[in-house]
Amino acid sequence: MNFTVEERGNPNSLSYRLFFKNAEEKYISPFHDIPMYADESQNIFHMVVEVPRWTNAKMEIATKDLLNPIKQDVKKGKLRYVANVFPHKGYIWNYGAIPQTWEDPAHKDGDTGCCGDNDPIDVCEIGSKVCSRGEVIKVKALGVLAMIDEGETDWKVIAINVEDPEASNFNNISDVQRLKPGYLEATIDWFRRYKVPDGKPENRFAFNDEFKDKDFAIEVIKSTHKFWKALISQETNAGELNCKNTSVSACGSPYCCSADEAKKAVGETCPCGKEEPIPTSVDQWFYYEKK
Repeated sequence: MNFTVEERGNPNSLSYRLFFKNAEEKYISPFHDIPMYADESQNIFHMVVEVPRWTNAKMEIATKDLLNPIKQDVKKGKLRYVANVFPHKGYIWNYGAIPQTWEDPAHKDGDTGCCGDNDPIDVCEIGSKVCSRGEVIKVKALGVLAMIDEGETDWKVIAINVEDPEASNFNNISDVQRLKPGYLEATIDWFRRYKVPDGKPENRFAFNDEFKDKDFAIEVIKSTHKFWKALISQETNAGELNCKNTSVSACGSPYCCSADEAKKAVGETCPCGKEEPIPTSVDQWFYYEKK
């Protein structure tokens, strides 16, 4: 399956949006219309890349907006960038989400004791390529980290692009530990401390800060897919989430979005314009002694 993106608004501004299209050039939702599986028999998943490696802009699928375009997170009216906490620069993986998954905020996880964070499940892709924002790649899960973020369960799937030259060497989390020593420790360090420059406490993790293996990760992904199915079939209260889609819900469903409605919605946004400068403060780096 081929997917393309269309930029709207001015990059690095509040107006910026990245809309998705399918192979027929029709607008779709990356949250709902891109299948979770790229190859179900092999447990190969689609991943929507929100943040390319080494960049700082906190881009994410806009779960509350029509068609769920990628846009930059906003805090107190300003665009949000993650800080460079020594020794890291921006995101240290290609970061994104698996479509058709949802961490249900009403479900208390039996392992973590915390409810979901109301978002699609997050993915850290560890391959050699720096991906592009909005790129849809095929990944295999290697393991998963259970982060507790402000009292919510926020799973972080560790995965690799199946087209990566080294993909055949990575089949479980132990392979990452063996072939990329220090990367998993750096991943925990990144997630533990990335909010500290904003005045937030360090994040914590379930399972004594340990990564769970591939089989555990796949089961977590499948469980979040079940939560998404309940969401899209209106068995679960969507709250503020926008569940409009062009291919999943049957005609007559309040979640069904026609091609004309989708095209009109995109047309009402600002056309792609001049890129705004990134604040120089984004390149500032922070150092503090680890506890």
